[in-house]
Amino acid sequence: MNIKYSKQALKFLKKQDKSTQIRIISAINALPAGDIIKLQGREGYRLRIGDYRVIFDKHGEVLIIEKIDNRGQIYKGA
Repeated sequence: MNIKYSKQALKFLKKQDKSTQIRIISAINALPAGDIIKLQGREGYRLRIGDYRVIFDKHGEVLIIEKIDNRGQIYKGA
């Protein structure tokens, strides 16, 4: 499966410490395993990694990571 990251997702990952980066990236690479819920009111899915959330969508064989953020911030301005 091919994984593409948005500009915002890469920016958020770069700000995190190394252990958090590894934790988030390994959870993304393990998809479709994990705590995944289909979003309501918009397209896409949510992956929960502790206090972090990853919003992603699947288009064929391409997995698009749209947004990564903290639990309280990710849904604001959605």
